Amino acid sequence: MSARLAPPPIAIRAAGIGVLRRAGARDGVSLVLLHGIGSNAGSFSSMIEALDPSLDILAWDAPGYGGSEPLAIASPQPSDYAQALAGVLDALRLERIVLAGHSLGALFAGSFAAAFPERIMALALLSPALGYRVPLGGVLPPHVQGRIDDLDRLGPEAFAASRAARLVYLAETKPEVLARTRAAMASLDPAGYAQAVRALGHGDLLADAADITAPTCVAVGAEDVVTPPAGARELYSVLGNRRFYEEIPVTGHALPQEAPAAVAALLQRLIEEARHG
Repeated sequence: MSARLAPPPIAIRAAGIGVLRRAGARDGVSLVLLHGIGSNAGSFSSMIEALDPSLDILAWDAPGYGGSEPLAIASPQPSDYAQALAGVLDALRLERIVLAGHSLGALFAGSFAAAFPERIMALALLSPALGYRVPLGGVLPPHVQGRIDDLDRLGPEAFAASRAARLVYLAETKPEVLARTRAAMASLDPAGYAQAVRALGHGDLLADAADITAPTCVAVGAEDVVTPPAGARELYSVLGNRRFYEEIPVTGHALPQEAPAAVAALLQRLIEEARHG
């Protein structure tokens, strides 16, 4: 690993999407990070600090999050977010990337990898949300629709106060992680969040996995109650080019925030294995 100090990430904009980018070595690997449904690009900050300074790292604010433009369709599918990501990569002239998605971001990452296999050097699916397989035009399950209704009813601050602690294992022992998780959730835009919830409802990561050809790893917090390890293990079992699976101990759903060094290490491992075939 390079000993040079990495510059801090800077905020840029590409194809209407806000991106935090930490520039790496010229002609180096580009790692793209997709956050979860109640989060934003900043959720990866500690993990980015733990990664090799030579990596070119980009974390997006998904459409409808932060300053990113929302999608044009009210009830999108994961493939719509995959197309938005392709637009960002085209704008930045990135042909081939390592892609890592957390939670809902894993659903989007899987859709992108299935649709654009030639653009993926390696794929990491972290705390993967599998989706609910609701057909277009179908009704969301009540507990999924309830996410949208609760945010509208409570407002972002109270919504975050009611939900953030569930994402962090033993949250009372990790006050800084809980505070950052809650702050990100409190910054949600209700319209962008509603689009993302509907995409979660329509998604089917297990189906997309059949079309993923990139070398792929899966990781999950051993104490995750939002996307439990059983789902992550099922996903890993159906991947055609699976490389390794990890359950990270004493960790809940907020994997990049709770265990940034461990996640950085598994991403480095994946990149090295992909580099050497």
